Amino acid sequence: MNDSNLPVAAAPCPALVSALRRVLHPLVKLLLANSVTYPYLANLLKSIYVEVADREFCLDKKRQTDSRVSLLSGVHRKDVKKLRGEGPSGFTPMPSVSLGAQLVALWTSNALFLDAEGHHKPLPRLASEGGDSSFEHLVSLVSKDMRSRVVLDEWLRIGVARMDNQGMVCLNTDAFVPENGFEEKAFYFGENLHDHLSAAAHNLLGIRPPFLDRSVHYDSLSKESVDELAALSKELGMQALHAVNRRAMELQKRDSGAEDANFRMNFGTYFYSAGQEDSNEGK
Repeated sequence: MNDSNLPVAAAPCPALVSALRRVLHPLVKLLLANSVTYPYLANLLKSIYVEVADREFCLDKKRQTDSRVSLLSGVHRKDVKKLRGEGPSGFTPMPSVSLGAQLVALWTSNALFLDAEGHHKPLPRLASEGGDSSFEHLVSLVSKDMRSRVVLDEWLRIGVARMDNQGMVCLNTDAFVPENGFEEKAFYFGENLHDHLSAAAHNLLGIRPPFLDRSVHYDSLSKESVDELAALSKELGMQALHAVNRRAMELQKRDSGAEDANFRMNFGTYFYSAGQEDSNEGK
């Protein structure tokens, strides 16, 4: 990317500013609810502006300088020098999240853990009770170092799993979105919104080919109609997620060891509804 792509002196596009207000409104609401103040966010934004300007807006065959990063980002040169010296913060998933995601993906795609209709089924807790179709065996397929009892206790705590009347382990959700584990939910909040925003920004910048980013939106609906559409969206969305998940597991096994197996992907569906009086939030 070169300087001709950078509207350094021009005022931001009003349509983009309007969109930014819309995007940031629910984010600021979340931040205020969790005691993240404006000064804290401002410092965080400063470091991200420097990181992105430094990494994404280099000139071909020229060393990136503090002065150029300062010009691009609007951050004072002294702060740029300090922040560049600290390096990027990175974004590493919690071990429990990474393990949990792998377990849920396996539970919802491997024939050992599915019923005749292809739905994930309740599992006996121990291999001595269910053999290869047990929760203990499921955990062993992903980690030899983690005891299944430890995983189950944590899943019961955060609401990913429950025990039924027969003592079987049941998956509460169709994806790893814990009911009570805030840190786990926060990880997926960042992971999924990052990728959705990345796809949307890619498309808005006009980079080809575009990413899939589509939605269906209607207003003037009754609460009953919205409830019906929410249920339909969940049903069809989960069917799509299960289908992509099963195929991704197959392809990951096929690509294991390949020289070009260094890509990642994220596919999601979403549904949102609100009263029409809330439709001007952030505008």
